[in-house]
Amino acid sequence: MNLDELRVYKIAMEISEKVWSIVNSWDYFSKDTIGKQLIRACDSIAANLS
Repeated sequence: MNLDELRVYKIAMEISEKVWSIVNSWDYFSKDTIGKQLIRACDSIAANLS
């Protein structure tokens, strides 16, 4: 089974993309503090699955 075929992996990638777009609209301070942490946490979901 290919990684891209896993439903949970696709969902993790969608979550990551949505979080990136939300955080991108924040002001600099918010991006630099909580935004970076949130993005790393969301990106790590798919990374840990792979």
